Amino acid sequence: MIFLAAVFMAATSWAQNSFVTDSLDKYIVREMQKWQIPGLAVGIVKDGKVVLTKGYGYTDLTSKKQVNENTLFQIASNSKAFTGTSIALLHFQKRLSLDDKVTSWMHYFKLKDDYATTNATIRDMLTHRIGFETFQSDFLNWGCNLTRREIIYNMRNVNPANAFRAKYGYCNAGFLVAGEIIPLVTDSSWDDFVKYHFFVPLKMQRSTTVWKGIAIDDNACKPYTIADNKLVEMPYVNIDNLGPAASINSCVKDLANWLLMQLDSGKFEGKQVLPWKVLELTRTSQMLVGDQNSKLFPQKHFNTYGLGWFMEDYNGKKVISHDGGANGFVTTTCFIPELNLGITVLTNTDANSFYDALCAQIIESYMQLPYRNISELYYKTFANNANADQNQINAWRDEVKNTKQPTMQLSAYTGIFKNEVYGTVTVKEEKGMLKIYFQYHPQLVGNLAPMKDNRFLCTFSDPEYGVKVFPFETVGGKTTAVTITVNNFIDFFEYKFIKQ
Repeated sequence: MIFLAAVFMAATSWAQNSFVTDSLDKYIVREMQKWQIPGLAVGIVKDGKVVLTKGYGYTDLTSKKQVNENTLFQIASNSKAFTGTSIALLHFQKRLSLDDKVTSWMHYFKLKDDYATTNATIRDMLTHRIGFETFQSDFLNWGCNLTRREIIYNMRNVNPANAFRAKYGYCNAGFLVAGEIIPLVTDSSWDDFVKYHFFVPLKMQRSTTVWKGIAIDDNACKPYTIADNKLVEMPYVNIDNLGPAASINSCVKDLANWLLMQLDSGKFEGKQVLPWKVLELTRTSQMLVGDQNSKLFPQKHFNTYGLGWFMEDYNGKKVISHDGGANGFVTTTCFIPELNLGITVLTNTDANSFYDALCAQIIESYMQLPYRNISELYYKTFANNANADQNQINAWRDEVKNTKQPTMQLSAYTGIFKNEVYGTVTVKEEKGMLKIYFQYHPQLVGNLAPMKDNRFLCTFSDPEYGVKVFPFETVGGKTTAVTITVNNFIDFFEYKFIKQ
């Protein structure tokens, strides 16, 4: 009896976790101030029970309404696990096969390379191996006004950075393709499929798949970023057209139910929501993401991708997770089956890594590893990078101040410029200044300030896109092209636009 009591006490203390019960609140509040995070919510499930679903801080800095367990955040790419699980379910039901050619279901699907077009499978779409580099073409796709079908159709114009299936490259458009196969198989939209197969049976009553679901909700966080060292509120980005890759809105109370189901072999409240084999398939490694050579996490050795989940080892345990980033939000969902532990962290500023650090901090506490402040370790790198970026912007602005006039007359830079992937941008002279307008982002404007050597400093109306230098190419005193870049958060690539 004494032995059994000791085992029970050890199990109880393990589940309760002194860091979570005694220190978590103080830790979160302190680190939120350091990172300038207005609002945060965290959910923890352990051994089949909800340990914590709690909000911290404010939904927005104007109303200062408190975040709670029901407060909505855009969870962005955490949506991918719902899409991957949807396809895995249809595969289990033999309504499709992961190895079906995409063209056997979607006749308008085409990639630049004919071999890739012919051979690309649904599995390829879900595992980031179609040849695109990470975020390639998201300059167009993210927040644009194209339909889902038009985004997919445009994939044929993207010149892939890598060979087909040769290298991992995170691809939102690939998940869009996979999700849009669902209505071709079931006559149900991706949105309805997710609602009726996941949201309803898991009692995820606050979760939605559309922009309006968060934009008009009374208990939703506003999105923030940091621009010029100041916290700036932004509008919600409408990414309904990337739905299967990114459009879910949710809260920690709902996501705790999603995690409970993941950790109970597909069961929720005693009912089988999904067959275990479906979940098993989603968390089977499909693509190597890369080795882990991190001094901060020497316990990690590999990183792979399944069907909407990243998988890595950590201190001898398999960790299954996904992050999400939308304008003004960064979030994570994570679970460790061997510990029967699940964690979700949601934040409403995209200028932080605390969401990930907090998840790691909780994991290490349940693994009973020696305490270290992971947030502080993350923050040093973040602050150094942020300072370097701001110093570069300040140097560019100093060059603008010292540039008395552009290399040519402003009118020489105006006109319509076209890129094969994006479409057109229009440069106009307005009240003695140049402005640039984007065909598929009517809400976005770039203000161009002259620099030396036919370069202009573009300050975007949406701070998410950043402050970037646009070099114009000229021949014989006439502009022939302009190269456009945006913040890496959206797209790493340069896009050359040819004057029409």
